[in-house]
Amino acid sequence: MSTKTWKLGEVCQGGIITVKATKTKVIIIGKEWDYSQGSRRGSNQSNAKEFTRIEVNPNSAKSYREVDDFLNSLTTSYHSGKITEWIESKVELKNVIW
Repeated sequence: MSTKTWKLGEVCQGGIITVKATKTKVIIIGKEWDYSQGSRRGSNQSNAKEFTRIEVNPNSAKSYREVDDFLNSLTTSYHSGKITEWIESKVELKNVIW
């Protein structure tokens, strides 16, 4: 399982996005910044409170669209694109157009 956390601060709803990717599942978690640990990007945010999540099967026909829509609801299109690039480096998302 590959895991990566982005501490985006004010350009992201909640401030933190964590992604876990396997061959059978992509989990995207939105977390609230834990100010008790500090407000700097280097602060320990491992215990930040989760407020939203999505689990996507990368083999479903619209997995790319589900990931893209969810990330765009959390952050800017720039950061959404960068996170999607990382996900696609770990697992292939399908984008079937009907």
